[in-house]
Amino acid sequence: MKICLYGASSDHIDKSYISATEELGRAIAERGHGLVYGAGATGLMGAAARGVVEKGGEVIGIAPSFFDVDGILFSQCTQMLYTDTMRERKQLMEEKADAFVAVPGGIGTFDELFEIITLKQLGRHKKPVAIFNVNGYYDELIQMFEKAIKGGFMAEGCRKLAPVFSQPEELLEYLETDLHDQKEYIFSEFKNISK
Repeated sequence: MKICLYGASSDHIDKSYISATEELGRAIAERGHGLVYGAGATGLMGAAARGVVEKGGEVIGIAPSFFDVDGILFSQCTQMLYTDTMRERKQLMEEKADAFVAVPGGIGTFDELFEIITLKQLGRHKKPVAIFNVNGYYDELIQMFEKAIKGGFMAEGCRKLAPVFSQPEELLEYLETDLHDQKEYIFSEFKNISK
């Protein structure tokens, strides 16, 4: 399985996030999976890639060509693919991946996470999506989801679209099981998303 990871590019974060994401990367490789990601050398993107490489796993980096400057891209990718735009990058990441994981991140991570969840909700793919909630980083987002469901802005079934995990092994077990079952989420199941 090739797992697409969305996450922070910043190194200006607490080191516990970096350690946890490196651990996730190691677990990905130890379980025989590969990584597809935005090719970053720093932050949680770099942490995941280092973890996978440490255990001999495959790393596919995908980046727009204007990112190809010193220090930006991870030099140990098994394969590096270049795109012209950020939109093409996201599309290629989606096509290459069998599953998706969001680790803590900022605007870019939120954008990628929400797009892949929305596409699943609309039945455009049936690949598993999960959130790695290191140090409770996504607690407020989960609360916002619950508020939206309670207020009728989202359907109850939306909770199933991207389960939340705090342990790498539990997260990967979910991805493996869900991918094996090939669960389908079709738009009709969520027709009461908004009123």
